[in-house]
Amino acid sequence: MEDNQTTRQKTDKTALIFKIVASLNKILDEDQKQKQPLFLSINEQFLLKFVTGIVKNPQKSYIIGITGESASGKSTLVNNAAKALLKEKREHLFTTLSCDNYYIDSSEELKKAGSYENLFMTGFSFDTPDALNLELMKAHLTSLKNGCSVKTPQYNFVTCESVPDQNEKKPALIILNEGLFVLNPIVADVDDIKIYVFTPFSIIRERWYARAASRGKIGHAADLQFENVNSAAQVYIRPTMQNADIVINGLTTAEYIEEMTEKIIKMIESILSEL
Repeated sequence: MEDNQTTRQKTDKTALIFKIVASLNKILDEDQKQKQPLFLSINEQFLLKFVTGIVKNPQKSYIIGITGESASGKSTLVNNAAKALLKEKREHLFTTLSCDNYYIDSSEELKKAGSYENLFMTGFSFDTPDALNLELMKAHLTSLKNGCSVKTPQYNFVTCESVPDQNEKKPALIILNEGLFVLNPIVADVDDIKIYVFTPFSIIRERWYARAASRGKIGHAADLQFENVNSAAQVYIRPTMQNADIVINGLTTAEYIEEMTEKIIKMIESILSEL
């Protein structure tokens, strides 16, 4: 039979959970008043479950999977959320993994084809799950969550070369994992929080062509790849939005992402200090 102290502790934690949820909802209500709100939708059951987990086990690591179409703004979200997390000596709080670094080396295929255009004409695609080593990414995420450091590969989008064991990643409370296929069934079961970045197609197209040019893909080669990007997204990326806990607006500014992340982190830190 539970003693009075145990009962009181459970009651206090329950009150704290609802206090955090109420505070988060207040921040979200303010966000919805913005011309370009950051949050487009949030699963209400997820919010309560997530906060309950934080309160009951503050030291648990969380893997946050962030996906969306190519050029939707995934990296912008991660980079600016990370800037907020870096403030006030919070480096220990997070680490990041990018799906982009897990592309399988295709440098020999590119050399053999002679150009990106010729490579794409063979039916080669960067936009299907089998172009990446998702099993390795999942193993690295699991290791980080279990408190072990890992060394990720480094992929070069110009040469299509993958160099193993290049970037050391250390375990942390928050593991930000972003990329096209982080909500793919191979990986999704290790994600604690699933985020989808939604951006209108016209903006994606504009951003994609600008980035492709910076990677040496222009003209017909760029057109061929974008056609593949769009068709692959219909099969592998867009359907994952229905499984997301949170849908983020890809049109928000970098500054606003940082501001909102800082606001949420400070609020949670302040309330958890009561534990």
